[in-house]
Amino acid sequence: MTEDEWRAFVSAGTRTGKVGVTRKDGAPHVTPIWFVLDGPDLVFNTGKETIKGRALKRDPRVSISVDDQVPPYSYVAIQGEATLIDEHAEKLEWATRIGERYMGADRAEEFGTRNAVPGEYLVRVRIGKVVAHRDLAG
Repeated sequence: MTEDEWRAFVSAGTRTGKVGVTRKDGAPHVTPIWFVLDGPDLVFNTGKETIKGRALKRDPRVSISVDDQVPPYSYVAIQGEATLIDEHAEKLEWATRIGERYMGADRAEEFGTRNAVPGEYLVRVRIGKVVAHRDLAG
């Protein structure tokens, strides 16, 4: 896929990302995330005391996979480096945008307010390497 194609793919509908981080003991950890793209960055929320939050504070390297589980199957794998943001206005803005994508405009503010609180991070991943393939079974 071209850059425009993979960006459109990961931004389509309500596809979730699967984020991979490394635990303190070196074990991998993967969980689903809701996210949006912002220029060179991918943005999501997480709790400070979650495995993701603690792992990213210790080691900002992250992998994110977004896939289409319907034939002919496609996926985008992103590697990047995360910055953790704890500034209320920025958390509120982006949590609201994420809420709009996944819950609709009528519930966006509710989601934003719920996730822009103490104990939550806004995670801004600077996108580095991208591997994107479409129509794997085509």
